[in-house]
Amino acid sequence: MLKSHLISTVFEAGCDEAGRGCLVGPVYAAAVILPPGYRNRFLNDSKKLTPELRNLLRPEIESNALAWAVASVGHEKIDEINILQASIYAMHLALDQLLVRPSHILIDGNRFHPYRDIPHTCVIRGDGIYASIAAASVLAKTWRDEYMLSLHHDWPHYGWDENKGYPTPRHRSAIHKYGFSPFHRKTFSFLDEELDLIS
Repeated sequence: MLKSHLISTVFEAGCDEAGRGCLVGPVYAAAVILPPGYRNRFLNDSKKLTPELRNLLRPEIESNALAWAVASVGHEKIDEINILQASIYAMHLALDQLLVRPSHILIDGNRFHPYRDIPHTCVIRGDGIYASIAAASVLAKTWRDEYMLSLHHDWPHYGWDENKGYPTPRHRSAIHKYGFSPFHRKTFSFLDEELDLIS
């Protein structure tokens, strides 16, 4: 059972991102404030859940959270500021949208920039420990997957309906065959290798 870190009237926001290791598309981040004592036996790190369960949990989280928000940072901004900074920026954008101001922020991972004057705690693998981070991981993942499915309709040869932009063999093979799409992140070192092979 994942922990709730809420104490008395402290509104704690969990934050997580999705798409950091992808070759294409935006990085998404979510911020979620759950009610005190919230429990859901299926809630866990989104990477450990099936797509079907993630899609069932998404409306459950969105309807029960005290506040939630999702934001994205596109591939061009990722190329400009790098993926780590873009992931943190996306978390800040999500926090900006919360209708309830958190008293504390829980971040999945070990890197974050302070957000306003709100204290934060970084937790490695926090999406498997704290319910609010797990909820954020589910929202970020499902929102990003939905976006990648929309791109897939116009660019089906990259297999984004299955790989969601990650460097699978099919995705890499499609880059060799068709080149880069307008949505690929041009600054990833892997893509430099692919470009050398294509040219």
